Amino acid sequence: MHPCNKSCFQIVCILLFAIASSQAPSQLHAQPFKQEVLQFQKSDSIVMPPKGQIVFAGSSSFTKWKDVAMYFPGYPIINRGFGGATLVDLIYYVDESIVKYQPSQVFIYCGENDLADVDTVSPATVLNRFKTLHQILLKKLPKSTEIVFVSIKPSIARWHLETKYLEANRIIKDYVETQKHLRFLNIHNAMLDENKEVLKDIFIADKLHMNPKGYQIWQKEFVSFLKSPK
Repeated sequence: MHPCNKSCFQIVCILLFAIASSQAPSQLHAQPFKQEVLQFQKSDSIVMPPKGQIVFAGSSSFTKWKDVAMYFPGYPIINRGFGGATLVDLIYYVDESIVKYQPSQVFIYCGENDLADVDTVSPATVLNRFKTLHQILLKKLPKSTEIVFVSIKPSIARWHLETKYLEANRIIKDYVETQKHLRFLNIHNAMLDENKEVLKDIFIADKLHMNPKGYQIWQKEFVSFLKSPK
């Protein structure tokens, strides 16, 4: 290769690397869930839900709650949980998973994977990510829209992260209590036994995601938070 051409090639490579490196982490990290979000769009193209319904958005604890409508008959729930989403992913796809539906109420279950995926992510980081999401929703949804943060759940598989989960729940709850139209739903404590150990019979084989018995616990905690259908 001619020396000049070689130099030009090296410069181009450096520039391309710099551009890729400068992309926001959310843009790079969110791509694995693109197909799931496209599936939401495909479903909406067939039947677009009317505005003013209740959106469940977040990670796989919502994704796997496929029969959620059976737990809350009469409530207009749109389930938009996807994969192993973090708050970073939910921020990236906020328009596609929440805003487009102009809901009257939003339940968010997210933050668990943020702490599980990367050791250096702290409870304070999770709080800041949730604050970012909250501020976006305040700008893009009517001020009267109620947002409910569902506490990070305990599990057998991630019991080693229990201290971090408790701290994240605590500081997020403190933040929630300073805001209007924002509520904190504590499902964590209901999933513990009398010794404050996580219940062992409410999970599927992976010891992370819940079986119907686990979702029945959530049902009891959610029902008093759900807005009555008009």
